[in-house]
Amino acid sequence: MLLKDACTADVVCCIGTTSALEAARIMRHKHIGDVVVVDDPDEGRIPLGIVTDRDIVVEVLAQGLDPSRTNLASLIHTPVVIAHESEDTGSLVERMCAHGVRRVPVVNQDGALVGIVTLDDLLKILAADVSALTEITDKGQRREQHLRR
Repeated sequence: MLLKDACTADVVCCIGTTSALEAARIMRHKHIGDVVVVDDPDEGRIPLGIVTDRDIVVEVLAQGLDPSRTNLASLIHTPVVIAHESEDTGSLVERMCAHGVRRVPVVNQDGALVGIVTLDDLLKILAADVSALTEITDKGQRREQHLRR
């Protein structure tokens, strides 16, 4: 499956100067666990990194930093692992494994953000594929039983 068909297109973006506190509030309001940090949220939307709720807890709160004074640019890890919408999920799984990441921004040919793929998204796809394979086996057995009567 191509990533353009597997990604979530509704991505919440922030800029690097957004505070960790504001990002946490956005995540709470939108019921999400991450924001993609981009160069410009209105035009281009080139991904610079991802900040997760865990990043805020571990890197800001646990370190005793003030979340209202800690900006997202200081929390992102570079270079950001990205994927292109024309790639397939198999190649993305390999990249995620190699880099140990659970979320990957998906970009178009211009490098602009078009979506995000998470480990949860890939697990849902895999579960659907496993279910389809099970159905093939079941139908094959029923077909054989019907033909051999």
